[in-house]
Amino acid sequence: MHRTVRRLLVAVTLCVALAGGVVTQSAPATAESNGGTRVMPLGDSITDGVGMTGGGGYRVGLWQRLAQNGYTTDFVGSGYNGPASIWDHDHEGHSGWRIDQIDANVVGWLRTYQPRSVLLHIGTNDISQNRDLANAPARLAALVDKITSTSPQTDVFVATLIPVSYADAKVRAYNAAIPGIVSSRAASGKRVHLVDMYSAVSLADLPDGVHPNAAGYDKMAAVWFAALRSVPGSIGNPAGNPGGSGPVDTAAWYTLVNRNSGKAIDVYNLSTADGARITQWSRNSGTQQQWQFVSTGNGFYQLRSRLSGKVLDVAARSTADGAAIQQWSDNGGTNQQFSIQTIDGYVQLIARNSGKAVEVQGASTADGGNIVQYSDWNGTNQQWQLVRVG
Repeated sequence: MHRTVRRLLVAVTLCVALAGGVVTQSAPATAESNGGTRVMPLGDSITDGVGMTGGGGYRVGLWQRLAQNGYTTDFVGSGYNGPASIWDHDHEGHSGWRIDQIDANVVGWLRTYQPRSVLLHIGTNDISQNRDLANAPARLAALVDKITSTSPQTDVFVATLIPVSYADAKVRAYNAAIPGIVSSRAASGKRVHLVDMYSAVSLADLPDGVHPNAAGYDKMAAVWFAALRSVPGSIGNPAGNPGGSGPVDTAAWYTLVNRNSGKAIDVYNLSTADGARITQWSRNSGTQQQWQFVSTGNGFYQLRSRLSGKVLDVAARSTADGAAIQQWSDNGGTNQQFSIQTIDGYVQLIARNSGKAVEVQGASTADGGNIVQYSDWNGTNQQWQLVRVG
């Protein structure tokens, strides 16, 4: 799979507490991205990939499966490691960390990287450190709730822990609580999914009793891949599918048609002025309904009007629900940058500045309905079909 990568590397020493010593790794100043569906591997040293030369862990096999099956995926996170064959080295795995340490940082990570899906495997260090194990499931539940409240558009895949050779009974007790945590939240409409990882990896796959070898990590990769494919939109659609999740053609022009109303994003009254309203209107062939995606790096895009040359902009850099989407001269601001998330073959546009979704206000079906930003609730008025017009 072709990948456009910006790799301005800066030597950054990340010290992590591990049994047997301290390791260091280098992280890039600019994350890798190909504009694909954003997936955050989240957890401890098992997510980091300890036990494999150069790291990477299950991310190696997962990346290979995604690429081989036509999915365009962008791993995201503040960590960076793994072999060259993984092609995308970003992750949020922190060696030695417990649930509470992930919980203390997760809001910032979610706001920075805006993942479409999170792969959560956490709790091994709570067990290894014998950290208030009776309340470990409650800490996990609180972490899941923090993720879903901060980023409601994100699918959260919660894995049972893989075995630990010297604490199997404790692992089993912790794992026994996870299905209930997941099912209760899924029943309330949250996008939370159970992943049975414990049964996928055996003690024979754990040379040090905790971290898998390459074969064990590949077993984890297979389970993550199957889980992602089972949830529509969590990794988009394979290349070649209508509405696929691959990078948009930045040389093309698109009309964005609302799933709820069938109307298109439109520059009101053919204006070329800064601050002109953006509304929805019945589809036509006018340039006021034609938009070009301009990559700004790291998986974000500006949407440039063919009529005016100006870009979609969240008014006043607001982070509030209901803030107007307008057009404005390009100023490079994060309020003019959007990530692309895929749902059922449609896309959502998520504002980088606020983390909110571009929607038709009030689910209106009328010509002239205002386009605003709003917290994601997965409504059809936040979903758009990309129709290529040239």
